[in-house]
Amino acid sequence: MASKRSTEGGLPPPSGGRPTPPHDTTDGIGAYMDGDDLRSAEERAAEESRRMKRLRDLMKRTVSFDNVSAFASLPGAAGLVGRSPSAGHAGTTDGFAVGPMGVTAVPRRPSLPALSSEITPPPGVGYDASHAPVRSSGGARGGRSGLATAAAKASATASRGVLRTPGFSTKKLVIVMVGLPARGKTHMARCLERYLNWLGFTARVFNVGEYRRKFLGATQPAAFFDPSNPEGARARWELALECLRDMTNWLEEGGLVGIYDATNSTRDRREVVRTRLEADGVRVLFLESICDDAAIVEKNILETKARSPDYRFVDAEAAVADFKKRIANYCVGNETVLDEEQCSYIKIINVGSKIILNGITGYVQGKIVSYLANAHIMPRAIYLSRHGESEWNVTGQLGGDPNLTPRGRRYAHALNAFIMAETKKYAAAQPRGADEASDDDEDDSRSVEAALPLVWTSQLRRTRQTVAHIPTINMCWRALNEIDAGVCEGLTYASVAETMPDVAAARKADKLRYRYPGGESYVDVLTRLEPVILELERQRGPVLIVAHNAVIRGIYAYLMNKSQSGCPSIDIPLHTVFKLTTRAYGAEEERFPLDVEATYNNRTPDSDNADEAQEGGEAVDGAEALAPAAAPAAPAQDGKVLSTV
Repeated sequence: MASKRSTEGGLPPPSGGRPTPPHDTTDGIGAYMDGDDLRSAEERAAEESRRMKRLRDLMKRTVSFDNVSAFASLPGAAGLVGRSPSAGHAGTTDGFAVGPMGVTAVPRRPSLPALSSEITPPPGVGYDASHAPVRSSGGARGGRSGLATAAAKASATASRGVLRTPGFSTKKLVIVMVGLPARGKTHMARCLERYLNWLGFTARVFNVGEYRRKFLGATQPAAFFDPSNPEGARARWELALECLRDMTNWLEEGGLVGIYDATNSTRDRREVVRTRLEADGVRVLFLESICDDAAIVEKNILETKARSPDYRFVDAEAAVADFKKRIANYCVGNETVLDEEQCSYIKIINVGSKIILNGITGYVQGKIVSYLANAHIMPRAIYLSRHGESEWNVTGQLGGDPNLTPRGRRYAHALNAFIMAETKKYAAAQPRGADEASDDDEDDSRSVEAALPLVWTSQLRRTRQTVAHIPTINMCWRALNEIDAGVCEGLTYASVAETMPDVAAARKADKLRYRYPGGESYVDVLTRLEPVILELERQRGPVLIVAHNAVIRGIYAYLMNKSQSGCPSIDIPLHTVFKLTTRAYGAEEERFPLDVEATYNNRTPDSDNADEAQEGGEAVDGAEALAPAAAPAAPAQDGKVLSTV
């Protein structure tokens, strides 16, 4: 028989049981396990109703459409929240009011960072130009089932109370290039690709022009790009869609940042590209290059004529004339990105003299803005060199701050002679005004001194001694110091393997990420090099960097678009200067082995043990370290282009 209710609003304890909490505190699960349930049928039904409501609310916060908050994060989506469902809606689905035109209301939910790894729209829902969700057509796009397949999979799991749709991680981003030809789009795209890859993101440029050359050939005349040419317009559009399709496939396979390199100069085309990508849950950032400086455009045209695959076998004058006609055709329908498009964009005006930002959010986009604020498209030479041979190169010890050997000091003199010869050529190539022309040797000497490259070294003695004879001030960077070997500092690899075999084995297993006890890993070195990279991109004249093996490897990997994983095995010989010249279609590499013998050739061999010899101030272990081997001799002016990236 039921007892009186307690004055606190709960139930009296069952016979021999503990006090029962009030209705508003119990979860209704196992509350009466210690005795008989004395509640009435109505009370049990009410408690069960409250329990199920709490479970439904929890499910909405955690699994409904995987991530409802994705809509609120989009530009212009705030207006969707709280909007009344349209009249005659077909029904509601977990908080989404679906009308004849699609979803019309998106409720906010608590922020759940741990559950925000996916941004996927509900099945069958895309976005229109204003970012409002709209019901997509059920048909496949580009030969793929797309959202129709997602809807089928979602309906199969909905009955189990969990609705999940395939989609991309929030880290997925596509940078859509915008602008007329000869505005540096491809240069910026490739620079961003190598920067993001160097940081550890997986980035790739998808260039529509390469698709045109692959399928139609590289000899299309300017008339092919005439907007009044229907066949040319159709062919270019089909190639653009094919390129876009390959990029989305690549993102599905694990890519993080795609760079869609094309003119994308009309609003309609940008809207199609954006809608297609956002339907897959990809964030879109437009990057537009605007240039109305005739001198810069003319210089870019000449650069394109000399480097573009389109004009590789075309007479110079004919190439320039044809390319100018192509630009004129694109100017006809050119439309700059406007705020009315309700999108995230960056505008680079006149090679970075002005930058306009709109709707920039997220870590990666912030990195991109920081990079673009320093980068430019003007070509320049960057010289990289390790220090001259040090005393610990000979003994094979790690790290330290030793002095140069006699051979290392000879390299310092040879490096000075090389840099002076390069500077004279650079100064002679610079244009002079009529009032600057002079036959005076003293004036020429002053112009050479003014044209000397910036010199950057580490804070360690062996790098400062290497540049001591170059008649200019050098800047010492702590970020350029050699990799910190921690407890292994001053040891040879043989002694490390003997006394700390676990350290030697762990480093051999993952040379990129292994951190010396109390020291650094290669990833740590790359992280501290980022400010150097940004400052290097800001420079418009030549720069000479003299540092250490791990550091030069990191900088070389960035400039030549090498991945992080390959960085520890790049071959950087002693007493060799690397000259890397930035170009629109990649960096050109020249190597100049100066005529100074070294302790060892220091080439990257297949053997892991020998490869260790290339770190820090180390040399090959054992007797090989004491047996000098002459580096290949070559005059400074006989550098040979080895590769172009």
